[in-house]
Amino acid sequence: MLEMNKVTFRYTPGEPNVLENCTLRVRKGSYVSVVGENGSGKSTMLRLFLGFIKPSEGTVERRALRTGYVPQKKEFLNAQFPLTVREMLDSYRALLKIKDRSVVRDSLARVRMEPFGDALVGTLSGGQAQKAFIARALIGEPDLLILDEPSTGVDAKGQAEIYGMLRDLNRDAGITVVSVEHNLDAAILNSTLIFHLADGKGHLCDPEAYAAEALKRLPEALNA
Repeated sequence: MLEMNKVTFRYTPGEPNVLENCTLRVRKGSYVSVVGENGSGKSTMLRLFLGFIKPSEGTVERRALRTGYVPQKKEFLNAQFPLTVREMLDSYRALLKIKDRSVVRDSLARVRMEPFGDALVGTLSGGQAQKAFIARALIGEPDLLILDEPSTGVDAKGQAEIYGMLRDLNRDAGITVVSVEHNLDAAILNSTLIFHLADGKGHLCDPEAYAAEALKRLPEALNA
């Protein structure tokens, strides 16, 4: 579905590598969370996955039929921007050249946002806005969903709803999920695999092993 093979990346020749010799294979139907400290290379890896940038060395292959993307920053989310949720989804439908307008209604239903179709995007809460952007990403029936820190700016109740929704999309609808995460609890609870980045190098592990390792490091972190 998505494969990164021995990837090294640097933004400028001569500068230190942001990523170094990273390999990751995301199989169809899996849920992979990419975790790591700020500056570890998570955002760079996401941009490589999406094809926004190319590796300095190695290869990145995305074999999904269609990829849905949920960004972290949504710059136009302000109350003055005159765009409704339905209009946002419909403009994306048109961009994908999908003629059937019912896909907008169906996407809103999948994230339980039908009552907010005519609400201005800028008036939504953090959780509602994130659901709206997940609905947009689902237009066109993607088989791969890539998210950038989906719980940022979302309260605890909204986070529970969003991660429950992502689990359903992964387990019931069979959508492969790759999520760049700062929410370690969510990564451990929801993922089938965790890819941990540190100093540009990656390590793949199962969630239980990652949780056990995190507990071992806890006393050291508390005493730092």
